[in-house]
Amino acid sequence: MSKVIDGAVALLGSKLRNFDGSAKFVLDGEGTIIADASGVRAGDGEADVTLTASAEVFRAILEGEMNPTTAFMTGKLKVDGSMPMAMQLGAALS
Repeated sequence: MSKVIDGAVALLGSKLRNFDGSAKFVLDGEGTIIADASGVRAGDGEADVTLTASAEVFRAILEGEMNPTTAFMTGKLKVDGSMPMAMQLGAALS
């Protein structure tokens, strides 16, 4: 597992404590992260929503430097699956 994935898992875990659903975060060139009722961990699998972006974009979102909605609207963040779940994640990450 890469340091980028390890760092993202730690940041996501602190922000998504009460997340009700499942989400997959695909960090281009680095790997994938799953967030669900069991917590946040590196891995792959089925999810209600999949968010795909570069590691730099995810870092900026997680550190509050980039708004998730802005990233989506400008094409830097791709969303596949449940849009309501994506909006719930966006609110949790902001």
